[in-house]
Amino acid sequence: MSSEKGPDHSRRKERSRQAILAATRALVAEETYEKVTIEAIAARAGVGKQTIYRRWPSKSAVVFAALLALSEDADGQSVALPDTGDLEADLKLVMRATVEEFTDPAFDRLIRALNAEIANDDALAAEYREKLARPLDEAKKARLRSAQRAGQLDVDADLDLVLEVLYAPLFQRWLYRGGPLTAAYADSLVDATLRAFAPRKESGPTPPA
Repeated sequence: MSSEKGPDHSRRKERSRQAILAATRALVAEETYEKVTIEAIAARAGVGKQTIYRRWPSKSAVVFAALLALSEDADGQSVALPDTGDLEADLKLVMRATVEEFTDPAFDRLIRALNAEIANDDALAAEYREKLARPLDEAKKARLRSAQRAGQLDVDADLDLVLEVLYAPLFQRWLYRGGPLTAAYADSLVDATLRAFAPRKESGPTPPA
């Protein structure tokens, strides 16, 4: 009997976890972050609040977990960037998807709430960098390295700088609501970045005077 209870218990725990994360995302989308409480999350998820506290120490930790779950595929693995061999097309696909995320009201509220917490919580900021920001950046840089090998990107380009040039304007426009986030804007960022880090042409011999 014990061998049968193990898998059932694990499935119940996973269903409970998914319910909590879904409830968190729903509540953050519906309410201001300040009004969302552990008690409200527990009630929406249909669990006791101690079930939440056994897994997460605070509301901000639950919110981060809810965001982290969005970056994983069905198998729980970090999503890789597409690599069709066409860097421009692949980056435009990714940047358009990023724009769609940031213009989704539910995602917008979730990430703004998390950013507010990160600004005042060093431990949460470190966890964010370790579990989300760094893995995503590594996936992006893996795609850029592939483009360097294919001669589509300057082989000496600083890949951290490439990502900053590509993403920072979008993030700033979103953060300060400085302008519309559109597919055309996403495409323009890709175009500008690829121009800035295009492969340098080999200089030939200096022609005789």
